[in-house]
Amino acid sequence: MNAWQQLAQNTLRTGGVASAATTLAAAVCGVIEERNAVAPLNSVSHIAWGDRAARQESASWKYTLTGLALNSAAVTSWATLHELFFGQGSHALDASSNQSKRTAPVQAMTRVVAKSLLGGAVISSLAYVTDYKLVPAWLTPGFEKRLSNRSLLGIYVSLALGLALGGLLGQSPQPLPPATRAKRPAAKPRAKAAAHKPR
Repeated sequence: MNAWQQLAQNTLRTGGVASAATTLAAAVCGVIEERNAVAPLNSVSHIAWGDRAARQESASWKYTLTGLALNSAAVTSWATLHELFFGQGSHALDASSNQSKRTAPVQAMTRVVAKSLLGGAVISSLAYVTDYKLVPAWLTPGFEKRLSNRSLLGIYVSLALGLALGGLLGQSPQPLPPATRAKRPAAKPRAKAAAHKPR
């Protein structure tokens, strides 16, 4: 598998986890605030169907499915950035650096987890700034049309955690540095049996 295929596979995995996390967060916030888990998801489809999407209360193929697809596409695009800068490829570089420095495996794994969490926070913050400060109103996620700012915070925290978790799920255990591998004792040569001489 070449590097681009690996990136695509990692991005789909991370994007899937993060999409599920943000969808669940939006639905839970909808239940808490409006006793309706579907309305916040419908409101995402305002990008395709206009502001009337935010007024839809029940599940439907037109609004709910479109909202889920649009959210998944947006989250997967952020997952691509997370994988490029904080994902498995960058962790592999860290691992090789750690091996050259003879870093303990536990310390190396701690660095990987910390980097994934930091990456999730950075990319989620960038997503929020882009969604609500840079793009025009018709391209915003739409959650804000049904949910409070507190719920928006919960959704973007879920995005950060989903990106971090998705990135970590694809990590393969790194080999131990050469200095930490157990050395097998050298096998002692067997003494040759003395030839019996006839008396």
